[in-house]
Amino acid sequence: IWVTPKHCHLCRLPDNTALKQQELPTHRLHFSAKKVLFIFFATGIFCLCMGIILLLSAKSTQEIEINYTKICANCAKVRENAFNFDKECTCSIPFSLTKKMKGNVYMYYKLYGFYQNLYRYVRSRSNRQLVGKDVKAVKSCAPFKMFHNETPIVPCGAIANSIFNDTIILSYNVNSSLQIQVPMLKTGLTWWTDAYVKFQNPKADNLANAFKGTTKPPNWQKPIYELDKEDPGNNGFLNDDFIVWMRTAAFPTFKKLYRHLNRTQHFTAGLPAGNYSFNITYNFPVTRFHGKKSVVLCTTTWSGGSSLYIGIAYTVTGAITWLAAFSMMAIHMGLKNKKMPIIHQSNEALKEKAENRNGQ
Repeated sequence: IWVTPKHCHLCRLPDNTALKQQELPTHRLHFSAKKVLFIFFATGIFCLCMGIILLLSAKSTQEIEINYTKICANCAKVRENAFNFDKECTCSIPFSLTKKMKGNVYMYYKLYGFYQNLYRYVRSRSNRQLVGKDVKAVKSCAPFKMFHNETPIVPCGAIANSIFNDTIILSYNVNSSLQIQVPMLKTGLTWWTDAYVKFQNPKADNLANAFKGTTKPPNWQKPIYELDKEDPGNNGFLNDDFIVWMRTAAFPTFKKLYRHLNRTQHFTAGLPAGNYSFNITYNFPVTRFHGKKSVVLCTTTWSGGSSLYIGIAYTVTGAITWLAAFSMMAIHMGLKNKKMPIIHQSNEALKEKAENRNGQ
């Protein structure tokens, strides 16, 4: 059937259905003042209760932070001299726990004044390289793409080049004559999506052969395939310390998970009270950019760590919601009181008219 131009407008008509003809049944919500106030007060109570619970939960965690920027100042001077790049410098920091740290204990490193959120810094990486598809894909890694414009850098980019590389060992003084190393696990630190989706080693029987024809970043002491020779599952791009560092922080002060306690021998219930020491191999310089660094030991609860942010957010939201509810209730009561005399006068006027009609 041919449609002539005269009747062409008929071909553009929508189908005769309830949806296309906009004939679906509708429902318009009408909330009374009481329902609105009830919703606001209920939401405020919920947020306030959750905020208080989260704050109490965060306060119940135990945390100890030791800033070793100044304590290891001698090592900082040694490491920041380019001629001492191959010299190792260690420092020991004794401390004591007055209370037992029960349950799972986590060790973090914390940096102050390190901006991982700069645009060029965040973009300086190769996701194609990190998922193992092409180890020589360095196009987006400026300024750390090639070594002397010849050999591709793996892993390339500014993020990988600036990896935190201090070595931190925790020791426990069982008594005055016996000191043991606290067993710490260096795996299980990453998000599932990072370890199984965003980071993958190239497919090869020998990891060293997979990275053949590449070189390590300038600030690294060893290549990517030697990060953990003892555990193949924690080597190369799958190394937990590397993956944790590559997830950039939003603020200049941040902490990242470094180790967690292996609850065996003396530490089945956590870290007992007593004397400890951190033995730190100093590699990561911070004094050049006036930064600081710390090591943190802390426990967690069902709601997470010691951060008060979520609890404060809930509490503030609940307080604002209640303030808004009281304000709306006051406005509603004020308008209601103003309407009462008007309604009363109109009722009296109607009564007078009715009486006059009856009198006639």
